[in-house]
Amino acid sequence: MDTAVARSRLEAMLQDLDRSIAILRGESPERDNSAADAGAGLTDHDRVEAALESLGRHRRGVAAALERIDAGIYGRCLGCGKDVPEGRLEARPDAARCITCQSKHDRATRSSR
Repeated sequence: MDTAVARSRLEAMLQDLDRSIAILRGESPERDNSAADAGAGLTDHDRVEAALESLGRHRRGVAAALERIDAGIYGRCLGCGKDVPEGRLEARPDAARCITCQSKHDRATRSSR
């Protein structure tokens, strides 16, 4: 994949993620100590926090991909060092690993929890 195209897509993704994070932070429900609102407020708050955590992880991945472009290693798998298939980078410009290494990484991450 052309790194200029990848950079453009990643920068657009980063802007979209920043906007989404800002919106969620602005709309994060206030905690109410009343007994009637405790259950619903906690659930809404927890959902917003989970979304913010997920968006934050995605944002870090996009920023890391931009750093790999700057370092000249974009498109190389962090696991095996081989080229990440073009189709994978088209679908996920922030992909850091080939599918095989990503599967191994995901299994290792799940088992360490």
